[in-house]
Amino acid sequence: MTKYLLDTNVFIQASNREYGFDICPGFWDWLVEKNRSGLVASIRKVAEEIKKDKRLVEWVNKRGGDFFLEEDDAMVDKLNVVSHWAISKQYKNEALQKFFGGADYYLIAYALAHDYVIVTHEVYSRKNRSIKIPNVCEDLKLACMNPYKMLQQEKVRLILDQTLLL
Repeated sequence: MTKYLLDTNVFIQASNREYGFDICPGFWDWLVEKNRSGLVASIRKVAEEIKKDKRLVEWVNKRGGDFFLEEDDAMVDKLNVVSHWAISKQYKNEALQKFFGGADYYLIAYALAHDYVIVTHEVYSRKNRSIKIPNVCEDLKLACMNPYKMLQQEKVRLILDQTLLL
């Protein structure tokens, strides 16, 4: 069973674009249901990054610790692996500070510690300006995909309510 760990941008883009709460509640219902079965989650640091969209903040606050997992000893152990990787790639100090101060650093460590696939809208980049999740995942042999791939892999179908066609 594949387990998915969602990045901040998955929630923000879904809410602001293709899966808005008003037009696609099925997406949000699917996340909640799959969280109950242990398939989908995120981490507390991601929840802390979601601050601007009032409706999304309310959704996050309702989920709490069941959806947004707390740091644990296994994750803390993997922070060393991730930090050694980042430092070895010789990123500029600004990029390192942003990475170590944000949720991505912890998200990757949690995924490594607990065998999750990371789901993000970030894409691999050959440029060395900022640290991208797919770059870290590739080097650390950690699976990473975008949310559309996750939905396809899980055979999710968001079907139009037939009463709207009348």
